[in-house]
Amino acid sequence: MDELGKVFLIPTTLGDNEPLEVLPLSIKKVIEELEYYIVENEKSARRFIKRISPKKSQESLKILLLDKYTQDYESRNYLDICFKGTSIGILSEAGVPAIADPGASIVKLAHQLKLQVVPLVGPSSIIMAMMASGMNGQNFAFNGYLPIDKIERKTAIKQLEKRSKELNQSQIFIETPYRNAKMFTSLLQTLTPTTQLCVAIDISLSTEYIKTMSIKDWKSKTFDLHKRPAIFIIHKS
Repeated sequence: MDELGKVFLIPTTLGDNEPLEVLPLSIKKVIEELEYYIVENEKSARRFIKRISPKKSQESLKILLLDKYTQDYESRNYLDICFKGTSIGILSEAGVPAIADPGASIVKLAHQLKLQVVPLVGPSSIIMAMMASGMNGQNFAFNGYLPIDKIERKTAIKQLEKRSKELNQSQIFIETPYRNAKMFTSLLQTLTPTTQLCVAIDISLSTEYIKTMSIKDWKSKTFDLHKRPAIFIIHKS
């Protein structure tokens, strides 16, 4: 039987900085070898590949789309090329594939098909925020997006605070950048004064801002987080 192709999980940058400032040369090597890619957005994926490998032929690239609107029946054949001995790469819009990212469905499929999955090193805003927070790196949970509805969001925040105290577990969540201000206001209004809150913005960029303080101290702080990618972490002792 011919050797099967592999599924490479290829990290991208978290913003518009030079890729090789935050990515290892191993990413460049893999991208120069691959022609098939599964991506969230074709335009930005092509731009990223070109920045990593300017001499690579754009015409030779085979791009398959995988976003939140892609149905399982559309993507179930995306890995067929691997059975012909050709490897394929999965690219996220930002950060690492399959973490808070639709790429997880393809990784699951790869395991079902008994294909080798190869995760490559790169920036994860969730992990980097946790690293810099000073919170419990031995016990933490990522909760994705909280509810948009104000009342439901307040209930979710209270539940996370309670869980944090009961389990000694730091709680991580994210928000769509243009709703950051509303989320921050909800946190200040809902959490108890002694609860610790980490806000990590623009991670790995020149505008990076990461602070951990009590809710009481945050209430006297002013800063701009509108439309800036952010990670929120809370911990209640």
